[in-house]
Amino acid sequence: MELDAPTRWKTLDFVSDLHLQDSSPRTLHGFIDYLDKTPADAVFVLGDLLEYWIGDDWIEEPQDAHRLCFEALARAGARLNLYIMRGNRDFLMGPRIMRTCQAQDLPDPTTLVFSGQRIVLSHGDGLCTGDTRYQEFRQVSRSAAWQREFLSEPLAGRKNRMLSMRAQSEANKKASTEFFDVDNRAALALLQSRQSHTLVHGHTHRPDCHRLSAQHARWVLSDWDLDAATPRASVLRLSAGTAGADSAPLRWERLAPASAD
Repeated sequence: MELDAPTRWKTLDFVSDLHLQDSSPRTLHGFIDYLDKTPADAVFVLGDLLEYWIGDDWIEEPQDAHRLCFEALARAGARLNLYIMRGNRDFLMGPRIMRTCQAQDLPDPTTLVFSGQRIVLSHGDGLCTGDTRYQEFRQVSRSAAWQREFLSEPLAGRKNRMLSMRAQSEANKKASTEFFDVDNRAALALLQSRQSHTLVHGHTHRPDCHRLSAQHARWVLSDWDLDAATPRASVLRLSAGTAGADSAPLRWERLAPASAD
């Protein structure tokens, strides 16, 4: 998908990996505070907004964190352009949750055309090609047949099944001595196929800017955990340069960690 930014957009914010749930109240309230105050024209949530999601009918029996998050997103969506991409934790988000949050569904990957430049947006999990076990599960779980079968179960059964999958995933990570990062070759190939020089993604929880070549770079977003001993929560902000210029210089900056106070 390609998304052409309106000329009125001057400031864009990118966040990911909030993993919101009832057990992370400081993270939740820090995110709500950010949404209520951001001056951005558009906010892009690039996956894993929620710790997990078991289907849009869960809206009828939400956790408190979900309810407060959706209310804040809806407020933000009423005054700015809000886009939400599915991640590996909340890939079952559907059209109902997007309407509830007044957000637009953002396919993975999406090429954003802003101020004359092409920027590829992705959650990033599909680019961790070295993790073959996860890539096999990802392919199966994104299929219409798997999702139809999963969503046909009662909510309680889905929740238990999802928690079991999450526990198994965490056990596999602890048992492994290898960290599966984004494959730079896969990232570069994606950029070249989209005629872009810049990739923005989350998933790995290792914020940085990696040079893939003299012309290509990938920006990695921070995860959010304000409940941790060392709080983490930052926003990647992109601002246009000279107003009205089709190829205006862009400025990238990481905002200081958000406060939960």
